[in-house]
Amino acid sequence: MIESNKVKKILYGGDYNPEQWPEEIWEEDMRLMKLAHIDVVTLNVFSWAALQPSEDTYCFEKLDKIMETVTRNGMKICLATSTGAHPAWMARKYPDILRTDFSGRKHKFGSRHNSCPNSPTYRKYAKRLAEKLAERYRSYDNIVAWHISNEYGGECYCENCERAFRLWLKNKYQTIDAVNEAWDTAFWGHTFYDFEDIVLPNILSEHFAPERTTFQGISLDYRRFNSESILDCFRLEYDTIHAITPEIPITTNLMGTYDALDYQMWAKYMDFISWDNYPAYNAAPEDTALRHDLMRSLKQGKPFALMEQTPSVTNWHPYNALKRPGVMRLWSYQAVAHGADTVMFFQIRRSIGACEKYHGAVIDHAGHENTRVFREVAALGEELDRIGDLTLGSRMKSKAAIVFDWDNWWATSYSAGPSVNLHYCDEIMNYYKAFCDLNIPVDLISVEDDLTGYSFVAAPLLYMVKPGHDEKIRRFVQEGGRFLTTFFSGYVDEHDLVTVGGYPGRLRDILGIWVEEEDALPEEAGNRFTYQGTAYPATLICDLLHTESARSLASYEQDFYAGMPALTRNAFGKGFAYYVATRSDSNFYRTFIGEICAEAGIFPLLDTPDCIEAAERINANGSFLFLLNHDAQTHEITLNRTGRDILTGTEYKEGDTLRLAGRDVAIIQTV
Repeated sequence: MIESNKVKKILYGGDYNPEQWPEEIWEEDMRLMKLAHIDVVTLNVFSWAALQPSEDTYCFEKLDKIMETVTRNGMKICLATSTGAHPAWMARKYPDILRTDFSGRKHKFGSRHNSCPNSPTYRKYAKRLAEKLAERYRSYDNIVAWHISNEYGGECYCENCERAFRLWLKNKYQTIDAVNEAWDTAFWGHTFYDFEDIVLPNILSEHFAPERTTFQGISLDYRRFNSESILDCFRLEYDTIHAITPEIPITTNLMGTYDALDYQMWAKYMDFISWDNYPAYNAAPEDTALRHDLMRSLKQGKPFALMEQTPSVTNWHPYNALKRPGVMRLWSYQAVAHGADTVMFFQIRRSIGACEKYHGAVIDHAGHENTRVFREVAALGEELDRIGDLTLGSRMKSKAAIVFDWDNWWATSYSAGPSVNLHYCDEIMNYYKAFCDLNIPVDLISVEDDLTGYSFVAAPLLYMVKPGHDEKIRRFVQEGGRFLTTFFSGYVDEHDLVTVGGYPGRLRDILGIWVEEEDALPEEAGNRFTYQGTAYPATLICDLLHTESARSLASYEQDFYAGMPALTRNAFGKGFAYYVATRSDSNFYRTFIGEICAEAGIFPLLDTPDCIEAAERINANGSFLFLLNHDAQTHEITLNRTGRDILTGTEYKEGDTLRLAGRDVAIIQTV
């Protein structure tokens, strides 16, 4: 959330790039934006080349005019720093700024995100530009946020990074002996004698494919280092701007489940979370909902900013289908339902050249308001004006949580086995979808987050158990919580070294089991188990486990391990711990998660047809039940509360039937 006394409603707007257009078009854009009820624009995202045409020359005259034009027309500004793409002269004069890719190739000037995060040149000039922008525009009282760079990402494997990585390792491990121990370099006689022996883990050294590495410890640490290196670039600009304009919140736009950067670490240094949402035309509603909830959870449930979405069509998916009528509005409200306090687009006016000239925009190439997309944008803007500040600052309240951890994601990706079809986010989604299907709010928390206030915590594929995390889980269950984890959990420590003595390692006493073997099933193979009279598939991985204090709830029915537990429950202190030893299907997850939730006193917000998503936000104005119909057909819902639909003004009583048209939305306010 952009926490500012300047913000009185859900901000509505998006990226505006008038520097790409002659000035005579700007006033027409202002007219059209007002017609669309747009009240905020993100400016200056990719202007570094124009702002600094040479090493010692800065030109702010055009940006001055843009800022004045937008301000004169009563709009708020999210001001970017332009450091997402460096100028051509900089690459020519200072080649250390250019990245080296995973294959060891030094890149030339081109594209974007092409700056080495450990380049002294990049850091020097990025900081200087941020400082000049903050100094120049500090007096504008309509700047509601600073937007640093743009969609940070990628990796670099150059000499700058290699030197910086060695320093990072010295700081972390102190001695080369500690490095060798953490990475188990005695294997294959890989021992390092000096920090200077360490080279970057890419295709020239440790890797034989992007996700296949001979030494997981090295590759895992490099992922951590790369994420922190890029974060340092963000923090450099953040600190510079914050010193000049401490009252203006600062962010950068994240990208949901993006694997290269540890967003949970990044969130600690961001004033508020913002992210860019670009689902495919056929994305399941829960796919997008998960990413919204992940972004919301990065700041302990504080509202976030939807910084970008397309009003109509993307241009980089395999199939760039149009958003059907109503879908833009539906997906915008889905973001609000899960915690967004802004609805913003990329972009306001459609570009005429380069790789995004066919990406959707509020103002199409036609250049006027007489388009379907513009009419839909304007209609949504009018609705958001009417809603005003009713939902602003409201939060979701969840008694259930799923543990999501970037280190676990990286470590399972690099793991030498057990299956090429094992993917961390897939297993997270299997459990998230169950909560979503049940209309039960759920947070996606880090291993550092406090578990107080939750009744049920699921940690699918908790492969890596970091120091202290098992103690946190142990206390949670002992004090009455419900905890669930799955196959391939508790195997390694924070260095990806196996915890010996039987899986699941540090979780063994909590779960009351030990795992002897794991059977990685090919795609054509499968097993099964029966739970409460219904048979369910067992696929991908089948753990062969032994109960200690746990009780078996279901057993495998095929192969040589028929009769061994597939599902267990362990009483531990005042609570219970569950182990799901295999992958199953959505029917099982929905049933099993629903039962644990009911046992923990967690119940659905509302019983709805499967295509109707329900979410709730709460603030001083009451509770707001969002009902989103992701189907093209009309469906009926029996309400369990009395309230008023803030979009239509219709009053409802508990037990009334609400008819929700295809791709329509209702927001029921209960005071």
